[in-house]
Amino acid sequence: MNDPATIRRLYGRRQGHKLRAGQSALVEELLPRVAVPESGPLDALALFGDCRPLEFEIGFGGGEHLAGQAAARPDHGFIGCEPFLNGVVGALNHIRDAALDNVRLHMGDALEVLERLPDASLERLYLLHPDPWPKARHAKRRMVNHGPLDLIAAKLKPGAEFRLGTDDPTYCRWSMMVMNQRRDFEWQAASAHDFLTRPTDWPETRYERKARRKDHEVWYFRYRRI
Repeated sequence: MNDPATIRRLYGRRQGHKLRAGQSALVEELLPRVAVPESGPLDALALFGDCRPLEFEIGFGGGEHLAGQAAARPDHGFIGCEPFLNGVVGALNHIRDAALDNVRLHMGDALEVLERLPDASLERLYLLHPDPWPKARHAKRRMVNHGPLDLIAAKLKPGAEFRLGTDDPTYCRWSMMVMNQRRDFEWQAASAHDFLTRPTDWPETRYERKARRKDHEVWYFRYRRI
């Protein structure tokens, strides 16, 4: 696997609008209760107190997909990583409003958390509408590159699923090219319908709604870990 130091700095901005008082209170009071521990090995027992199946979302945005998946499978544990503070606040709102006790959050680099999990420990991993880094000279910063994918493959169980969603044509073409080079993932699409239609168990994100309002096509990729 590639040196983890070579697959860093894959994210963009971290700051957003100034938080309101209620949002600041969520960060101060709820986030510490659901935060991923800052150091040490991680597994379901350390995070949730039992040996439940684990799922992982890289860059959860406003948290609607993460919360939707967690609500649908309360017996699974969900780990969400997002460097953008306002996105973390959005996820905290969903956790509070839906009384979700099966979600853990990390505000920062997802790969640092992923590295701390045991190999073959994840049932699913989600990467939805990642920063496309559209300029060619920035292509190495895209999450869909062999360094991050080596790590993702290591942490997924055999038969587990990697889901990728994007509305960016460049990122779509790039991802298909890179994933086609992999021999540890199998694309689950049998027809165009399978990657042009959002699966019923794939909650819509605000980024997807925004893309639809702009008449953008959205692509839904599902890969099985071989």
